[in-house]
Amino acid sequence: MTDTPSNKTHSKTIGYLLWIFGFTGAHRFYFGKPVTGAIWFFTLGLLGIGWLIDLFLIPGMDEKADRKYTSGPIDYSVAWILQTFLGVFGVHRFYMGKVLTGLLWLVTGGLFLVGWVYDYCTLNGQIDEINRRTRG
Repeated sequence: MTDTPSNKTHSKTIGYLLWIFGFTGAHRFYFGKPVTGAIWFFTLGLLGIGWLIDLFLIPGMDEKADRKYTSGPIDYSVAWILQTFLGVFGVHRFYMGKVLTGLLWLVTGGLFLVGWVYDYCTLNGQIDEINRRTRG
């Protein structure tokens, strides 16, 4: 099946970029796999073996994420880049229109890092909810 731009929510390119940090599970969180993302985080990508295998699994993870999540005004890739590199400052929350919690993240270091970790596990769902609401 070929994805059309209207249902393309995730990017293989971003997935591979996050895969570089794959021993942290970042790419798995990005593609909506928080449980295995956490496992990768705590085991350093299954001691590097799972990390290498994921190099070949990313296209399939991308297709599944595109089918699972709703496209809309909030771009998943932009939000994930902001979350990964500036998440402790709440920049991804400002991007999603969550100004109050963005400010809270800004002044508390991502709510003392706990909120930042929470967002790693739930960001796709948060974006999906906003995109579904704005679609009608």
